[in-house]
Amino acid sequence: MQREPEVLANAPRCLARTRSGTPCQSPAVRGKRRCRMHGGTNPGAPRGNRNALKHGLRTAEVVQLRALLTDLNR
Repeated sequence: MQREPEVLANAPRCLARTRSGTPCQSPAVRGKRRCRMHGGTNPGAPRGNRNALKHGLRTAEVVQLRALLTDLNR
């Protein structure tokens, strides 16, 4: 097992630019291209629209069924 200072010294660097225009010297988060200060730890928004799955009243099947029932009532 390597010692931690060696691992950090050999880690890929963050690709962000600082406000002065120089490249960031911090090590990038594992599996990411940015350091923890420039957004490497943020996974972003969750995929998919999970809000639509709360009750299922507006799924395509239910909307189609409701339209069919409305036509039958007429």
